[in-house]
Amino acid sequence: MSTRQIILDTETTGLDAALGHRILEVAAVEMVDRRLTGNHLHRYINPGRASDDGALQVHGLTEDFLRDKPKFREIASELLDFIKDAELVIHNASFDLSFLNNEFGLLKLKPVKAYCPSVVDTLALARELHPGKRNNLDALCDRYQIDNSKRTVHGALLDANLLAEVYLAMTRGQDSLIIDMAPAPKAAAATRKAAGKLELVVLAASAEELAEHEKQLAELDKASNGATLWRQLGESAAAMPKS
Repeated sequence: MSTRQIILDTETTGLDAALGHRILEVAAVEMVDRRLTGNHLHRYINPGRASDDGALQVHGLTEDFLRDKPKFREIASELLDFIKDAELVIHNASFDLSFLNNEFGLLKLKPVKAYCPSVVDTLALARELHPGKRNNLDALCDRYQIDNSKRTVHGALLDANLLAEVYLAMTRGQDSLIIDMAPAPKAAAATRKAAGKLELVVLAASAEELAEHEKQLAELDKASNGATLWRQLGESAAAMPKS
């Protein structure tokens, strides 16, 4: 079964929906089986109010620009249709969800998790992987060597696409290796047949290479919350009775 994920980002008029702040931009980028499909939803929204000065400096979306844009109620059904039943991937998910839940509540709709029961918070994931370090989107782009040079201001669509790349980098593991690297059965059989005719030279890894390999395994194990295949096999082997 395919895994459908939606990387989502919003821009808002301020920091607290409880104080009457609203969403003024939303973007949702589709990824299926860890591959971006090219499908996305991106809408500017007339929030019906001005942005705080601090928020305006972040996103640069003025009242004049947003005045002729649709209200949230006009794009709500379209947004729900796009994200429904997918796993959401959001950076600092509690912030965006609080605003989305507020907008849905104003329209007498259920909270987001009634439509998308699974949410990945990439900020929480980054803090687990890189404790004590800066883990905002710019810092993560720098850490994973993702080009964010076009990010002069925050924009929901650009940020969602950058977050998709960051998420893939943070969660690289055995699933992505299987998807990206496993040869087709016929190709694998041909490779084995050809290899049987060759004298293969085996080069032993150096101590430094072994240490780097162990470090990489530890990062993959942590990113998958201990669900890596080698851990499962190791635990199974340990549980087997000794002969």
